[in-house]
Amino acid sequence: QVQLVESGGGLVQAGDSLRLSCAASGRTFSSYAMGWFRQAPGKEREIVASISWSGRNTYYTDSVKGRFTISRDNAKNTVYLQMNSLKPEDTAVYYCAAEATLHIATMLGDYWGQGTQVTVSS
Repeated sequence: QVQLVESGGGLVQAGDSLRLSCAASGRTFSSYAMGWFRQAPGKEREIVASISWSGRNTYYTDSVKGRFTISRDNAKNTVYLQMNSLKPEDTAVYYCAAEATLHIATMLGDYWGQGTQVTVSS
């Protein structure tokens, strides 16, 4: 069992930056691939970025490449999403998820956080 708690969301202007954090409970955090997903109003949830258990491999959806960076600190049981050059279309509820998988680009998430709202004004 893994419990996830996101933080760091907020209201920012276009071009600003935010860093989301996801703190995980449990002693097996380093065994899980971690992902950030988002869901905008009226849209399906989509994967934004993911990272392998070791941190050596990452995946980004095309719309955030070059702007977002996912990282993890296994000693702190935490995964981060640094979001730069934010755009209004990045507005969504952001969720972190954990899954015991090697296929980080297609992870679906076995465990989920409660989500944190990110709103980007134009």
